[in-house]
Amino acid sequence: MEEKKFDLNSIIGFVLIFGILLFMLWQNQPTPEEVAAQEQAKQAQVEAEKKATVKKDTFVSTADDYTNKTALDSTKLEALKNKLGAFAYASTLPSATDHETLVETDLLELKFSNKGGYLSEVRLKEFVSHDSMPIYLIKDNNALFNISFSTTDNRNLNTKDLYFEPTITKNGENTVVSMKLKVSESKFLEYRYELKPDDYMFGFNVRSQGLNDVINSSQEVNLDWNVKTYRYAKSISYENRYTELVFEYGGGKDDYLGQGDFKEDDAKDVTWVANKQHFFTSILLANQPFKNGFFTSRNLVQDEDIDTIFTKAFSTKLPLALEGGEINKSMDLYYGPSDYKILNGYKRNLDEILPLGWGIFGWINRYLFIPLFGFLGSYMSHGIAIVVMTILIKICLSFVQYKQFLSQAKLKIIKPELDAIREKYKDNKLKIQQETMALQSKAGASPLSGCLPALIQLPVFYALFQFFPSAFDIRQKSFLWADDLSSYDTIADLPFKIPFYGDHVSLFPILASIAIFFYMKMTTGQQMASQPTQEGMPDMAKMMKYMIYFSPIMMLFFFNNYASGLSLYYFISNLISIGIMLVIKNFILDEEKIHAQIQVNKAKPKKESKFQKKMKEMMEQAEEQKKQGKR
Repeated sequence: MEEKKFDLNSIIGFVLIFGILLFMLWQNQPTPEEVAAQEQAKQAQVEAEKKATVKKDTFVSTADDYTNKTALDSTKLEALKNKLGAFAYASTLPSATDHETLVETDLLELKFSNKGGYLSEVRLKEFVSHDSMPIYLIKDNNALFNISFSTTDNRNLNTKDLYFEPTITKNGENTVVSMKLKVSESKFLEYRYELKPDDYMFGFNVRSQGLNDVINSSQEVNLDWNVKTYRYAKSISYENRYTELVFEYGGGKDDYLGQGDFKEDDAKDVTWVANKQHFFTSILLANQPFKNGFFTSRNLVQDEDIDTIFTKAFSTKLPLALEGGEINKSMDLYYGPSDYKILNGYKRNLDEILPLGWGIFGWINRYLFIPLFGFLGSYMSHGIAIVVMTILIKICLSFVQYKQFLSQAKLKIIKPELDAIREKYKDNKLKIQQETMALQSKAGASPLSGCLPALIQLPVFYALFQFFPSAFDIRQKSFLWADDLSSYDTIADLPFKIPFYGDHVSLFPILASIAIFFYMKMTTGQQMASQPTQEGMPDMAKMMKYMIYFSPIMMLFFFNNYASGLSLYYFISNLISIGIMLVIKNFILDEEKIHAQIQVNKAKPKKESKFQKKMKEMMEQAEEQKKQGKR
């Protein structure tokens, strides 16, 4: 047998082959990018397998009963049926996810959530906030729409927790979004939205089909609508002052919850509810009134120094009546600007959402200022429109100012005679009153003739005070140094905050305060010159002197955070008033002619009116009783 020997060549050959193999393996190893790609592909495969398993376990066929749903785990199905009863079917459909359906019109961008079936996002496409951010009326769960009901098998359910199936169709130019909460393919609760291309209002119907044996008709079915209103204006306090819940009830009456940390109210026969956030609003309208309505408002702005996201939280509860055990409620939804022209155009009393004032104040705004400003604003910038409207108003009221100034001039002329009467009968106050009234009557210079013209101006003053905060047309319209006439103008930012004033300096309130100071100085001086000299007058003069300074300061502090358009109006208005007074005093009124006319009037026999006779008799009786009392 051949003896085995150590073969060095073979050993060297094996070592060389092993080294070549190692080199080839090293040369062909994957790069880091290739390793990452392989890991990603592997992870994707694992996720796909998980999804396939979930889909297999969750999604089932759409048959009316559960007997053929073999793909669904029987334990999970039983748990759903125990929790949701007949509505467990909706949670087994492919739509049982938190998916959102996006629909856009010319004016709105809307998202509908499968969970709850309601709007999860509403954006107004034509508007932005004071800092150029989009305007969302609904976003990030700030709103909740829910129908709560009981079932015939004693379950209390909420639609906000259940899954709806979305479908989108066309009805002419309108887009129809149907969200169905299914018990089976033929039994369901449906939210139906019909959107118009260029309208902020759209149809909203809630109806059920085949649920008369599912919904317990002996228990209340309630519609709950909760909204937290976003802050979109520069001044939180100013925006929050005009953010409120408004509702119509009782066949055309309207009311609101007002301000405060917490407010609540209820009403019968409710036709619409509006969650108004100053310049934007969301409204739920019913074609047939709700039997009752329950409303609450909670103020969320506890500290105005903090950059608060929300201003108020509104909640509305409305009972839904069942017809034959079914729900069938035809409604409308409005998401859009609080613009008088738009709201009034629907002819559903929605203009009452705007705080235009009650009675005569509201009439002045609706039938005079809003049409006039709208007309002027269509031909010129809105700042110039405010100036022109102010001039027109002051011209129309100039006769009132003339009457007021004329009355003061007459009283000034007869002041020496009034002082003589007071001196002559200084121990008899009733006689002073009788003689003073007689002289003023003959001269045609009653103090009331000066007060009445001032009273005529009050409705106009108050109406304009209500008009500017509600004027959507001036929102984000600039004029001179003011970049937004619906908010305060700023010429300087303060490094600190002054109580009741703010952390900025507005120029229009300063100009308005200066104009008011000079106007009051002129009118108060004229008024004091026309008053008879009497005891206590120094104190009265001192008080009126203080008012000359106090009123402009109040104006300065009060309007620093108000709409600059309102301050612009008061500035121009008082400038014009000063000009009118100077013209009347220097070019129209002639005191010598007025004095001569007064003397003529005094010489004429003047017939006393029934009121004057009655007053004279009462004063004489009082004087007689006083004399008898002394005896």
